[in-house]
Amino acid sequence: MDTFFDDWPFYGQVALVLFLLALSGFFSMAETSMLSSNRHRLRAMANGGNAGAALAERLLKRIDSLLSVLLISNNLINTVLPILVTGIALHIFGDSGLVLSLATLVVALLIIIFSEITPKVIGAAFPEKIAANVSWFILPLTFILKPLLWFINSFVSGLMKASGLEASKENRAMSKEELRSLVLESNRFVSTHHRNILLNLFNLENILVDDVMTPRSKIEVLDLSRPIDEVIQQLETCYHNKLPVRDSGSERIIGILSVKKTLTLLGNPELNHQDFRSLVSEPYFIPSGTPVLQQMQFFQDNQQRLSLVVNEYGEVLGLVTFEDIVEELIGEFTTSFSNLSNDPRWLPDGTYLATGGTSLRDLNRLLNLDLPLDGPRTLNGLILDKLEAIPDHDVSVRIAGVVMEIMHFDDQGIKTVKLYQPASELKRS
Repeated sequence: MDTFFDDWPFYGQVALVLFLLALSGFFSMAETSMLSSNRHRLRAMANGGNAGAALAERLLKRIDSLLSVLLISNNLINTVLPILVTGIALHIFGDSGLVLSLATLVVALLIIIFSEITPKVIGAAFPEKIAANVSWFILPLTFILKPLLWFINSFVSGLMKASGLEASKENRAMSKEELRSLVLESNRFVSTHHRNILLNLFNLENILVDDVMTPRSKIEVLDLSRPIDEVIQQLETCYHNKLPVRDSGSERIIGILSVKKTLTLLGNPELNHQDFRSLVSEPYFIPSGTPVLQQMQFFQDNQQRLSLVVNEYGEVLGLVTFEDIVEELIGEFTTSFSNLSNDPRWLPDGTYLATGGTSLRDLNRLLNLDLPLDGPRTLNGLILDKLEAIPDHDVSVRIAGVVMEIMHFDDQGIKTVKLYQPASELKRS
Protein backbone atom coordinates (compact mmCIF):
# COMPACT_ATOMS: atom_id res chain seq x y z
CA MET A 1 0.00 0.00 0.00
CA ASP A 2 2.89 2.35 0.85
CA THR A 3 4.48 1.74 -2.58
CA PHE A 4 1.15 2.47 -4.30
CA PHE A 5 0.66 5.81 -2.50
CA ASP A 6 4.33 6.76 -2.91
CA ASP A 7 3.74 6.81 -6.65
CA TRP A 8 0.61 9.05 -6.33
CA PRO A 9 0.62 12.73 -5.38
CA PHE A 10 -1.67 13.71 -2.54
CA TYR A 11 -4.18 15.53 -4.76
CA GLY A 12 -4.35 12.45 -7.00
CA GLN A 13 -5.22 10.26 -4.02
CA VAL A 14 -7.94 12.70 -2.88
CA ALA A 15 -9.29 12.93 -6.45
CA LEU A 16 -9.58 9.14 -6.63
CA VAL A 17 -11.50 9.00 -3.34
CA LEU A 18 -13.85 11.80 -4.46
CA PHE A 19 -14.43 10.08 -7.81
CA LEU A 20 -15.33 6.79 -6.14
CA LEU A 21 -17.54 8.66 -3.67
CA ALA A 22 -19.39 10.37 -6.53
CA LEU A 23 -19.68 7.08 -8.41
CA SER A 24 -21.17 5.40 -5.35
CA GLY A 25 -23.65 8.28 -5.02
CA PHE A 26 -24.56 7.90 -8.68
CA PHE A 27 -25.48 4.23 -8.25
CA SER A 28 -27.47 5.00 -5.07
CA MET A 29 -29.38 7.75 -6.85
CA ALA A 30 -29.97 5.49 -9.87
CA GLU A 31 -31.29 2.70 -7.64
CA THR A 32 -33.73 5.00 -5.82
CA SER A 33 -34.97 6.75 -8.96
CA MET A 34 -35.49 3.47 -10.82
CA LEU A 35 -37.42 1.83 -8.00
CA SER A 36 -39.43 4.99 -7.25
CA SER A 37 -40.41 5.66 -10.86
CA ASN A 38 -44.03 5.37 -11.87
CA ARG A 39 -44.03 2.86 -14.73
CA HIS A 40 -47.16 4.30 -16.28
CA ARG A 41 -45.56 7.75 -16.34
CA LEU A 42 -42.37 6.30 -17.83
CA ARG A 43 -44.46 4.59 -20.51
CA ALA A 44 -46.17 7.88 -21.30
CA MET A 45 -42.77 9.60 -21.59
CA ALA A 46 -41.50 6.81 -23.83
CA ASN A 47 -44.58 7.07 -26.06
CA GLY A 48 -43.87 10.79 -26.28
CA GLY A 49 -40.46 10.11 -27.82
CA ASN A 50 -38.20 10.07 -24.73
CA ALA A 51 -35.61 7.39 -25.55
CA GLY A 52 -34.17 7.42 -22.01
CA ALA A 53 -37.59 6.63 -20.55
CA ALA A 54 -37.94 3.75 -23.00
CA LEU A 55 -34.58 2.37 -21.82
CA ALA A 56 -35.61 2.76 -18.17
CA GLU A 57 -38.86 0.91 -18.85
CA ARG A 58 -36.86 -1.85 -20.55
CA LEU A 59 -34.52 -2.15 -17.55
CA LEU A 60 -37.42 -2.29 -15.09
CA LYS A 61 -38.85 -5.31 -16.92
CA ARG A 62 -35.80 -7.24 -15.65
CA ILE A 63 -35.76 -5.92 -12.10
CA ASP A 64 -33.47 -8.75 -10.91
CA SER A 65 -30.70 -7.82 -13.36
CA LEU A 66 -31.15 -4.10 -12.67
CA LEU A 67 -30.82 -4.52 -8.91
CA SER A 68 -27.86 -6.83 -9.31
CA VAL A 69 -25.95 -4.30 -11.43
CA LEU A 70 -26.66 -1.40 -9.08
CA LEU A 71 -26.00 -3.29 -5.84
CA ILE A 72 -22.83 -5.03 -7.07
CA SER A 73 -21.36 -1.76 -8.39
CA ASN A 74 -22.29 0.23 -5.29
CA ASN A 75 -21.08 -2.38 -2.79
CA LEU A 76 -17.78 -2.88 -4.58
CA ILE A 77 -17.11 0.86 -4.46
CA ASN A 78 -18.17 1.13 -0.81
CA THR A 79 -15.81 -1.74 0.01
CA VAL A 80 -12.86 -0.13 -1.76
CA LEU A 81 -13.43 3.37 -0.33
CA PRO A 82 -12.64 2.58 3.34
CA ILE A 83 -9.50 0.73 2.28
CA LEU A 84 -8.26 3.69 0.22
CA VAL A 85 -9.08 6.31 2.85
CA THR A 86 -7.50 4.24 5.62
CA GLY A 87 -4.39 3.69 3.50
CA ILE A 88 -4.07 7.42 2.80
CA ALA A 89 -4.48 8.29 6.49
CA LEU A 90 -1.90 5.73 7.61
CA HIS A 91 0.50 6.86 4.88
CA ILE A 92 0.27 10.51 5.93
CA PHE A 93 -0.14 10.32 9.73
CA GLY A 94 1.58 7.04 10.47
CA ASP A 95 0.48 3.72 11.91
CA SER A 96 -1.71 4.58 14.91
CA GLY A 97 -4.88 3.19 16.43
CA LEU A 98 -6.34 6.71 16.74
CA VAL A 99 -5.63 7.45 13.07
CA LEU A 100 -7.30 4.18 12.05
CA SER A 101 -10.39 4.97 14.13
CA LEU A 102 -10.68 8.52 12.80
CA ALA A 103 -10.20 7.35 9.21
CA THR A 104 -12.96 4.76 9.66
CA LEU A 105 -15.29 7.40 11.16
CA VAL A 106 -14.60 9.93 8.37
CA VAL A 107 -15.16 7.45 5.56
CA ALA A 108 -18.37 6.20 7.20
CA LEU A 109 -19.71 9.77 7.40
CA LEU A 110 -18.71 10.47 3.78
CA ILE A 111 -20.47 7.34 2.53
CA ILE A 112 -23.61 7.99 4.58
CA ILE A 113 -23.95 11.64 3.52
CA PHE A 114 -22.65 11.68 -0.06
CA SER A 115 -23.22 8.09 -1.19
CA GLU A 116 -26.47 7.21 0.54
CA ILE A 117 -28.73 9.90 2.00
CA THR A 118 -28.19 12.85 -0.38
CA PRO A 119 -28.32 10.93 -3.69
CA LYS A 120 -31.32 8.86 -2.56
CA VAL A 121 -33.25 11.99 -1.55
CA ILE A 122 -32.52 13.51 -4.96
CA GLY A 123 -33.49 10.27 -6.72
CA ALA A 124 -36.78 10.08 -4.85
CA ALA A 125 -37.57 13.74 -5.60
CA PHE A 126 -37.21 13.42 -9.40
CA PRO A 127 -37.56 9.68 -10.09
CA GLU A 128 -38.73 9.57 -13.73
CA LYS A 129 -36.46 12.40 -14.91
CA ILE A 130 -33.35 10.86 -13.33
CA ALA A 131 -34.25 7.30 -14.37
CA ALA A 132 -34.55 8.42 -18.00
CA ASN A 133 -31.00 9.84 -17.86
CA VAL A 134 -29.12 7.23 -15.81
CA SER A 135 -30.50 4.36 -17.89
CA TRP A 136 -28.01 5.25 -20.65
CA PHE A 137 -25.13 4.37 -18.27
CA ILE A 138 -26.74 1.37 -16.59
CA LEU A 139 -27.73 -0.51 -19.75
CA PRO A 140 -24.10 -1.03 -20.94
CA LEU A 141 -23.19 -2.33 -17.47
CA THR A 142 -25.85 -5.03 -17.75
CA PHE A 143 -23.97 -6.39 -20.79
CA ILE A 144 -20.48 -6.00 -19.27
CA LEU A 145 -21.48 -7.76 -16.06
CA LYS A 146 -23.72 -10.32 -17.75
CA PRO A 147 -21.70 -13.45 -16.76
CA LEU A 148 -21.50 -12.32 -13.14
CA LEU A 149 -25.18 -11.39 -13.16
CA TRP A 150 -26.14 -14.79 -14.54
CA PHE A 151 -24.24 -16.56 -11.76
CA ILE A 152 -25.66 -14.36 -8.97
CA ASN A 153 -29.25 -14.39 -10.28
CA SER A 154 -29.14 -18.17 -10.72
CA PHE A 155 -27.93 -18.54 -7.14
CA VAL A 156 -30.66 -16.16 -5.84
CA SER A 157 -33.37 -17.94 -7.88
CA GLY A 158 -32.24 -21.26 -6.41
CA LEU A 159 -32.49 -19.87 -2.89
CA MET A 160 -35.99 -18.49 -3.56
CA LYS A 161 -37.22 -21.80 -4.97
CA ALA A 162 -35.73 -23.66 -2.03
CA SER A 163 -37.59 -21.27 0.29
CA GLY A 164 -40.87 -21.80 -1.56
CA LEU A 165 -40.89 -18.29 -3.08
CA GLU A 166 -41.38 -17.57 -6.75
CA ALA A 167 -40.80 -14.16 -8.30
CA SER A 168 -43.70 -12.97 -10.45
CA LYS A 169 -42.87 -12.33 -14.10
CA GLU A 170 -45.80 -9.96 -14.57
CA ASN A 171 -46.23 -6.49 -13.18
CA ARG A 172 -48.99 -6.26 -10.63
CA ALA A 173 -51.97 -4.42 -12.07
CA MET A 174 -52.96 -1.24 -10.31
CA SER A 175 -56.09 -1.44 -8.19
CA LYS A 176 -58.94 1.05 -8.48
CA GLU A 177 -57.92 2.78 -5.26
CA GLU A 178 -54.33 3.10 -6.50
CA LEU A 179 -55.59 4.64 -9.74
CA ARG A 180 -57.78 7.02 -7.76
CA SER A 181 -54.79 8.07 -5.64
CA LEU A 182 -52.74 8.57 -8.79
CA VAL A 183 -55.41 10.90 -10.20
CA LEU A 184 -55.68 12.82 -6.92
CA GLU A 185 -51.91 13.37 -6.89
CA SER A 186 -51.79 14.52 -10.53
CA ASN A 187 -52.61 18.17 -9.79
CA ARG A 188 -49.32 19.30 -11.33
CA PHE A 189 -50.07 17.64 -14.65
CA VAL A 190 -53.88 17.58 -14.98
CA SER A 191 -56.25 20.54 -14.61
CA THR A 192 -58.78 20.51 -11.78
CA HIS A 193 -61.70 20.16 -14.20
CA HIS A 194 -60.17 17.16 -15.99
CA ARG A 195 -59.18 15.56 -12.68
CA ASN A 196 -62.76 15.87 -11.42
CA ILE A 197 -64.03 14.15 -14.58
CA LEU A 198 -61.63 11.25 -14.01
CA LEU A 199 -62.70 10.95 -10.38
CA ASN A 200 -66.35 10.98 -11.43
CA LEU A 201 -65.60 7.99 -13.67
CA PHE A 202 -64.58 5.99 -10.59
CA ASN A 203 -67.80 6.97 -8.81
CA LEU A 204 -70.02 6.24 -11.80
CA GLU A 205 -70.21 2.50 -11.09
CA ASN A 206 -71.81 3.22 -7.71
CA ILE A 207 -74.49 5.55 -9.11
CA LEU A 208 -77.98 4.35 -10.04
CA VAL A 209 -80.42 5.88 -12.52
CA ASP A 210 -82.54 6.87 -9.50
CA ASP A 211 -79.74 9.29 -8.50
CA VAL A 212 -79.69 11.20 -11.80
CA MET A 213 -83.29 10.91 -13.07
CA THR A 214 -85.85 13.72 -13.18
CA PRO A 215 -88.62 12.70 -10.73
CA ARG A 216 -92.15 12.10 -12.02
CA SER A 217 -93.50 15.27 -10.40
CA LYS A 218 -91.11 17.42 -12.46
CA ILE A 219 -91.57 15.72 -15.84
CA GLU A 220 -93.38 17.75 -18.50
CA VAL A 221 -95.95 15.41 -20.07
CA LEU A 222 -98.00 16.03 -23.22
CA ASP A 223 -101.65 15.05 -22.67
CA LEU A 224 -103.30 14.28 -26.03
CA SER A 225 -106.74 14.12 -24.39
CA ARG A 226 -106.67 17.92 -24.01
CA PRO A 227 -108.08 20.26 -26.72
CA ILE A 228 -105.92 20.49 -29.83
CA ASP A 229 -105.25 24.21 -29.28
CA GLU A 230 -103.75 23.53 -25.85
CA VAL A 231 -101.63 20.69 -27.26
CA ILE A 232 -100.27 22.95 -30.03
CA GLN A 233 -99.57 25.77 -27.58
CA GLN A 234 -97.61 23.42 -25.30
CA LEU A 235 -95.52 22.17 -28.23
CA GLU A 236 -94.82 25.72 -29.44
CA THR A 237 -93.60 26.84 -26.02
CA CYS A 238 -91.83 23.59 -25.06
CA TYR A 239 -88.04 23.76 -24.57
CA HIS A 240 -87.53 19.97 -24.45
CA ASN A 241 -86.52 17.87 -27.45
CA LYS A 242 -88.78 14.98 -26.48
CA LEU A 243 -91.92 14.72 -24.38
CA PRO A 244 -93.57 11.72 -22.71
CA VAL A 245 -97.16 11.38 -23.95
CA ARG A 246 -100.32 10.20 -22.25
CA ASP A 247 -103.85 9.86 -23.72
CA SER A 248 -107.50 9.27 -22.83
CA GLY A 249 -107.16 11.09 -19.53
CA SER A 250 -105.01 8.27 -18.12
CA GLU A 251 -101.83 8.82 -16.15
CA ARG A 252 -100.13 5.99 -18.07
CA ILE A 253 -97.33 7.02 -20.43
CA ILE A 254 -98.05 5.62 -23.90
CA GLY A 255 -94.97 6.83 -25.74
CA ILE A 256 -92.39 9.52 -26.49
CA LEU A 257 -92.97 12.37 -28.95
CA SER A 258 -90.10 14.10 -30.74
CA VAL A 259 -90.91 17.82 -30.64
CA LYS A 260 -88.70 18.43 -33.66
CA LYS A 261 -90.85 16.15 -35.81
CA THR A 262 -94.01 18.11 -34.91
CA LEU A 263 -92.63 21.45 -36.11
CA THR A 264 -93.58 20.72 -39.74
CA LEU A 265 -97.17 20.02 -38.67
CA LEU A 266 -97.85 23.08 -36.56
CA GLY A 267 -98.75 25.32 -39.48
CA ASN A 268 -101.49 22.98 -40.73
CA PRO A 269 -104.98 24.43 -39.91
CA GLU A 270 -106.54 20.95 -40.10
CA LEU A 271 -104.20 19.48 -37.54
CA ASN A 272 -105.78 16.92 -35.18
CA HIS A 273 -104.77 14.60 -32.36
CA GLN A 274 -104.28 11.65 -34.68
CA ASP A 275 -101.47 13.48 -36.49
CA PHE A 276 -99.53 13.64 -33.23
CA ARG A 277 -100.37 10.06 -32.24
CA SER A 278 -98.80 8.85 -35.50
CA LEU A 279 -95.49 10.42 -34.47
CA VAL A 280 -95.41 8.87 -30.99
CA SER A 281 -92.68 6.24 -30.60
CA GLU A 282 -92.66 3.35 -28.17
CA PRO A 283 -91.24 4.29 -24.77
CA TYR A 284 -88.27 2.51 -23.19
CA PHE A 285 -88.81 1.45 -19.59
CA ILE A 286 -85.98 0.55 -17.22
CA PRO A 287 -86.30 -0.79 -13.66
CA SER A 288 -85.44 1.34 -10.67
CA GLY A 289 -81.96 0.54 -9.35
CA THR A 290 -80.35 0.13 -12.78
CA PRO A 291 -76.64 1.16 -12.66
CA VAL A 292 -75.85 4.30 -14.64
CA LEU A 293 -73.01 2.57 -16.54
CA GLN A 294 -75.39 -0.17 -17.70
CA GLN A 295 -77.92 2.45 -18.82
CA MET A 296 -75.27 4.39 -20.72
CA GLN A 297 -74.35 1.21 -22.57
CA PHE A 298 -78.04 0.70 -23.39
CA PHE A 299 -78.28 4.21 -24.82
CA GLN A 300 -75.23 3.62 -27.01
CA ASP A 301 -76.29 0.17 -28.23
CA ASN A 302 -79.86 1.22 -29.08
CA GLN A 303 -79.20 4.77 -30.28
CA GLN A 304 -81.58 6.12 -27.62
CA ARG A 305 -81.33 9.19 -25.43
CA LEU A 306 -84.30 8.85 -23.05
CA SER A 307 -85.79 6.14 -20.82
CA LEU A 308 -88.52 6.03 -18.20
CA VAL A 309 -87.68 4.60 -14.78
CA VAL A 310 -90.36 2.33 -13.28
CA ASN A 311 -90.74 0.54 -9.97
CA GLU A 312 -91.68 -3.08 -9.37
CA TYR A 313 -95.37 -2.27 -9.93
CA GLY A 314 -94.73 -0.65 -13.31
CA GLU A 315 -95.34 2.87 -12.02
CA VAL A 316 -93.23 5.61 -13.60
CA LEU A 317 -90.85 7.10 -11.04
CA GLY A 318 -88.92 9.43 -13.30
CA LEU A 319 -87.12 10.04 -16.54
CA VAL A 320 -83.42 9.69 -17.31
CA THR A 321 -81.62 10.99 -20.39
CA PHE A 322 -78.17 10.52 -21.82
CA GLU A 323 -77.45 14.15 -20.91
CA ASP A 324 -78.23 13.43 -17.24
CA ILE A 325 -75.50 10.79 -17.18
CA VAL A 326 -73.01 13.00 -19.02
CA GLU A 327 -73.61 15.76 -16.47
CA GLU A 328 -72.55 13.34 -13.74
CA LEU A 329 -69.18 13.17 -15.48
CA ILE A 330 -68.50 16.73 -16.60
CA GLY A 331 -70.89 18.73 -14.42
CA GLU A 332 -73.86 20.90 -15.33
CA PHE A 333 -73.78 22.25 -18.88
CA THR A 334 -77.30 23.61 -19.06
CA THR A 335 -78.06 27.29 -18.43
CA SER A 336 -80.16 26.69 -15.35
CA PHE A 337 -79.91 24.56 -12.25
CA SER A 338 -82.98 22.55 -11.35
CA ASN A 339 -84.33 23.66 -7.97
CA LEU A 340 -81.21 25.73 -7.32
CA SER A 341 -80.89 29.50 -7.16
CA ASN A 342 -79.44 31.42 -10.10
CA ASP A 343 -76.07 31.65 -8.35
CA PRO A 344 -75.28 28.16 -7.01
CA ARG A 345 -72.78 29.39 -4.40
CA TRP A 346 -72.77 30.45 -0.78
CA LEU A 347 -73.93 34.04 -0.23
CA PRO A 348 -71.52 36.51 1.43
CA ASP A 349 -73.29 36.00 4.77
CA GLY A 350 -72.60 32.22 4.60
CA THR A 351 -76.16 31.14 3.80
CA TYR A 352 -77.89 29.52 0.85
CA LEU A 353 -81.59 29.21 -0.04
CA ALA A 354 -82.73 25.96 -1.65
CA THR A 355 -86.09 24.44 -2.45
CA GLY A 356 -87.16 21.20 -0.79
CA GLY A 357 -86.94 19.32 -4.08
CA THR A 358 -83.25 20.11 -4.55
CA SER A 359 -81.12 17.05 -5.24
CA LEU A 360 -78.66 16.20 -2.47
CA ARG A 361 -76.09 15.25 -5.09
CA ASP A 362 -76.36 18.73 -6.63
CA LEU A 363 -75.94 20.38 -3.22
CA ASN A 364 -72.88 18.26 -2.41
CA ARG A 365 -71.28 19.01 -5.77
CA LEU A 366 -72.03 22.74 -5.96
CA LEU A 367 -71.63 23.72 -2.30
CA ASN A 368 -68.88 21.20 -1.43
CA LEU A 369 -70.99 19.50 1.25
CA ASP A 370 -71.10 15.90 2.45
CA LEU A 371 -74.82 15.25 2.86
CA PRO A 372 -75.69 11.51 3.07
CA LEU A 373 -76.76 9.90 -0.21
CA ASP A 374 -77.67 6.43 1.05
CA GLY A 375 -81.28 7.39 1.88
CA PRO A 376 -83.56 10.13 0.54
CA ARG A 377 -82.37 11.88 -2.60
CA THR A 378 -83.85 15.34 -2.03
CA LEU A 379 -83.43 17.98 0.66
CA ASN A 380 -87.11 17.64 1.60
CA GLY A 381 -86.76 13.87 2.01
CA LEU A 382 -83.57 14.21 4.07
CA ILE A 383 -85.13 16.64 6.56
CA LEU A 384 -88.39 14.68 6.83
CA ASP A 385 -86.38 11.50 7.44
CA LYS A 386 -84.54 13.34 10.23
CA LEU A 387 -87.70 14.83 11.80
CA GLU A 388 -89.86 11.75 11.07
CA ALA A 389 -92.83 14.09 10.46
CA ILE A 390 -93.88 17.13 8.45
CA PRO A 391 -93.18 20.15 10.70
CA ASP A 392 -96.04 22.36 11.84
CA HIS A 393 -93.77 25.35 12.62
CA ASP A 394 -90.38 26.74 11.61
CA VAL A 395 -87.59 24.55 12.98
CA SER A 396 -83.86 24.08 12.49
CA VAL A 397 -81.90 20.85 12.25
CA ARG A 398 -78.24 19.92 11.88
CA ILE A 399 -77.42 17.18 9.39
CA ALA A 400 -73.86 16.19 8.40
CA GLY A 401 -72.53 19.35 10.05
CA VAL A 402 -74.90 21.66 8.12
CA VAL A 403 -77.47 23.74 9.97
CA MET A 404 -80.76 23.86 8.04
CA GLU A 405 -83.53 26.32 8.86
CA ILE A 406 -86.99 25.49 7.44
CA MET A 407 -88.40 28.69 5.95
CA HIS A 408 -91.61 27.53 4.21
CA PHE A 409 -93.66 24.34 4.34
CA ASP A 410 -97.17 23.05 3.73
CA ASP A 411 -99.15 19.88 4.32
CA GLN A 412 -97.23 18.01 1.61
CA GLY A 413 -93.69 18.80 2.67
CA ILE A 414 -90.92 21.38 3.00
CA LYS A 415 -90.75 24.06 0.30
CA THR A 416 -87.80 26.32 1.17
CA VAL A 417 -84.75 25.74 3.38
CA LYS A 418 -81.95 28.10 4.41
CA LEU A 419 -78.58 26.34 4.68
CA TYR A 420 -75.76 27.73 6.82
CA GLN A 421 -72.20 27.22 5.63
CA PRO A 422 -70.23 24.83 7.90
CA ALA A 423 -67.31 26.30 9.84
CA SER A 424 -64.81 24.14 7.88
CA GLU A 425 -66.06 25.60 4.60
CA LEU A 426 -65.93 29.14 5.95
CA LYS A 427 -62.25 28.68 6.84
CA ARG A 428 -61.49 27.16 3.44
CA SER A 429 -63.17 30.00 1.55
